[in-house]
Amino acid sequence: MSTGDLVNIQPSELKFPFELKKQSSCSMQLTNKTDKFVAFKVKTTNPKKYCVRPNTGIILPRTSCAVTVTMQAQKEAPPDFQCKDKFLLLSVVAPDGATAKDIGPDMFTKEDGKVVEEFKLRVVYIPANPPSPVPEGSEEGSSPRAFSQENGNHHNSSFDDVRVL
Repeated sequence: MSTGDLVNIQPSELKFPFELKKQSSCSMQLTNKTDKFVAFKVKTTNPKKYCVRPNTGIILPRTSCAVTVTMQAQKEAPPDFQCKDKFLLLSVVAPDGATAKDIGPDMFTKEDGKVVEEFKLRVVYIPANPPSPVPEGSEEGSSPRAFSQENGNHHNSSFDDVRVL
């Protein structure tokens, strides 16, 4: 877990199950440790490859927010399965009562003694194992498969415009 004065981030690296020609997602939990409103923004070194929902937002005092990062389907595996991509999470105290609509580009600039916390998160690939055959009628096999199917369809419809060609 990475921790700063404003926000805890769990986990401290983004682990993606890597399977060729399949997109995969992972999520991180941002927890506001303060009694103030905190704004966050997520940046990456490789914006064409990832989609982040939400990529900016406000975390209310003492609450958490989940951020989902989706990696587009890749045509080839990287050498040695290493990934050099990184994400940067910026967080800053926001005015009380602020909403996501109040987040402007200048909110994360370091000026007038404003503290902007920065976290760097590495991307780690985990080899995705092909699903092992499960006997018919087994609860275990049927529910995750149905879940990933729904997820896949859901993601395809909302992420078409950012696909890597």
